[in-house]
Amino acid sequence: MSFSSSYVLFPLLVQSFLLMLLLRPVNGDVEIPSNLPNSALIFIKPHANTQATQDLVIDKLNSANIRVLTQVDIGGKEIDEKGLIDQHYYSIASKATILPAKDIPVPPEKFQEAFGESWEQVLQEDRAVNAMEACKRFGCTPEQLNEAWNKVEAVKFGGGFYCAKVSVKKQQPTLYVFNAFFMAMRSKFVGPDKEIRCYVVEWDPEELSWAAFRQNILGPTDPTDAPPQSIRRTILDQYQSLGLVGEPNKSDNGVHASASAFEGLAEKMNWLNLDPELDQLGKLLLDSGLTKSRISEWAKDPQVKISDSNVGSVFDELEELDAPACIKKMLLLDRMNSLSSVGEEL
Repeated sequence: MSFSSSYVLFPLLVQSFLLMLLLRPVNGDVEIPSNLPNSALIFIKPHANTQATQDLVIDKLNSANIRVLTQVDIGGKEIDEKGLIDQHYYSIASKATILPAKDIPVPPEKFQEAFGESWEQVLQEDRAVNAMEACKRFGCTPEQLNEAWNKVEAVKFGGGFYCAKVSVKKQQPTLYVFNAFFMAMRSKFVGPDKEIRCYVVEWDPEELSWAAFRQNILGPTDPTDAPPQSIRRTILDQYQSLGLVGEPNKSDNGVHASASAFEGLAEKMNWLNLDPELDQLGKLLLDSGLTKSRISEWAKDPQVKISDSNVGSVFDELEELDAPACIKKMLLLDRMNSLSSVGEEL
């Protein structure tokens, strides 16, 4: 074989070798127990966090044979300072409070088409801000910003990614603001008078699937659609006797709960600063070949490759999966996205 032919074949051999490594079984000796318990994070939202509501939630969980492992109170000051609610709603909050306008991944063509001027020019003239910066520039409250936002038409650039031209007061300049609605959501969790009660819970998936937990025990997002005995519907029906100031709705629906086994892990990592190595699901994911950086990345619900031709939300792909099925699906997604990355590099 000549030197030139060897030179041509070498990249192909490297590519074949890397593909063989990626296609090999991933830690096939790691057994995923079929009775691996489901574990979720539940918290009572500030608007509903009364002693009566706490008693109600514990009673409902006990009646469903859901074990409460830990309960923790987190105050609004800590939520604000640590950005816990921002991380919880990362895909929305990243454009509202975390990233400055210059780092928000605005599609220039879509921006030009929607607003009739270039994104580059807007940045140069300092006329774009995230929602938190908008409150500072306008000197307004989150509620005032949200009111102004609701009066204009926002352009959608992607899932949880909106932009609109906003001015709070007539004399003020108009600014391009991203996800301004989030500040009103955030204000319900931050401040010295706010607090949530968190519960780490677990249950047997053979007795109660994650889908049944969400539908029957927790209840749908809109409490008016929830089954009569669910937590959210009971809070709605009894909100006055529970000490709530206002009637629950789709946003203020009393409680939050993780939507899948992986979301449970992600939320414990965020709210409780849990190391995934100390969690049963997290440890199995690590032992099965996922890296800690991959787990941390996916805990922010990025868009990933979900098929040969589609990308989608990690959380959407794993929604309502019990712990054993969640691990298997995550390993498939990890393999698919690792292959995609190697293919791009080669």
